[in-house]
Amino acid sequence: MTADGTATPGGAPAAARPFSPYGAALSSRLLLGTARFPSPQIMGEAVRAAGAAVVTVSLRRETARTGAGQSAGQHFFELIKDLGVRVLPNTAGCRTPREAIATAQMARELFGTDWIKLEVIGNDDTLQPDLFGLVEAAGALTSDGFKVFPYTTEDLVAAERLLAAGCEVLMPWGAPIGTGRGLANRDALRSLRRYFPEVPLVIDAGIGAPSHAAEAMEMGYDAALLNTAVSTAADPVRMARAFAAAIEAGRLGYEAGLMPVRDMAVPSTPVVGTPFFDLSGGRR
Repeated sequence: MTADGTATPGGAPAAARPFSPYGAALSSRLLLGTARFPSPQIMGEAVRAAGAAVVTVSLRRETARTGAGQSAGQHFFELIKDLGVRVLPNTAGCRTPREAIATAQMARELFGTDWIKLEVIGNDDTLQPDLFGLVEAAGALTSDGFKVFPYTTEDLVAAERLLAAGCEVLMPWGAPIGTGRGLANRDALRSLRRYFPEVPLVIDAGIGAPSHAAEAMEMGYDAALLNTAVSTAADPVRMARAFAAAIEAGRLGYEAGLMPVRDMAVPSTPVVGTPFFDLSGGRR
C-alpha cells in the first residue's frame, strides 16, 4: 500500500471498497451504454447478462427518435424502466456549457433523476472534452442540485477544478470515444488514481476488449463505462458477460495485491539444496 492509500504491485492487499458514487451503493462496477445495439431486445438482454446496475441514455438521441416516431421512443423508455436499473442520462453531442445545462435540465424532468453524465465536446475528430466548458457547466449544474459525472481526460488540473466545482466522481477517458484502443495513457491514468485515492474514478470511453477493462480495474479504478465494445460485438450478450467477468477479476486482483514487476528473473521454487547451488551468487 502506498502512502496515498492505493495498492501497489507486491504491496499489502487493498481494502475492499464498494462502488458508491454520491452515496448510492451499486451492485456492479460495470456501467453500460444503450446505443448502437442491433435491437432494444438485445440491448435489454445484454444489460441483464452484464449485471449492470447503471445504464446511460442519450437524451438527444432518444428524444429525436420520439419525435420521428412517438411509439418507438416511448417503447425504448419503457424498456429501460423495465430493466430495473438506475438511469444515468448524458449530454452527448453538446458542445457548449449552455447546451449541456439545458439538456441536463430536460433529462431531470424526463427521467426523474438528478444524476447526469456531463459531456461538453471540444473537438469533432477526437471527441475530446472541452475542459474549460466542462468545468463551467459542472459548477452550474452542481449548484442546481445535480450529481454530476463528468466525462473528462486524465488531466490532473482539470480533475482538481471539477472536484472544486462540486463533482464527487471523475470519469476520465481511456482513449477517444469508439476507438477501442484501451488505455492510451497508462502513466497518466495511474497518476490520476494515486493523486485522488478517495475519489471514485470510472474509466470511460475507448475500451475495446475485456482485457482493457480488467487492466483499469487492476490500476485501482472503481468502475468502467462502456458501450460500443458490447453493442457492436458479433454477440453482444456474450460480450457483456465477458466484460462483467473481466471487471470482477481485475478488481479482485487489485484488492488482493498484484506481484511486483521485475527486470530480472526470480526463481519460483527454492534453489537452496539443489545440486550445484552457488551461495556466492556467482561471485568469485
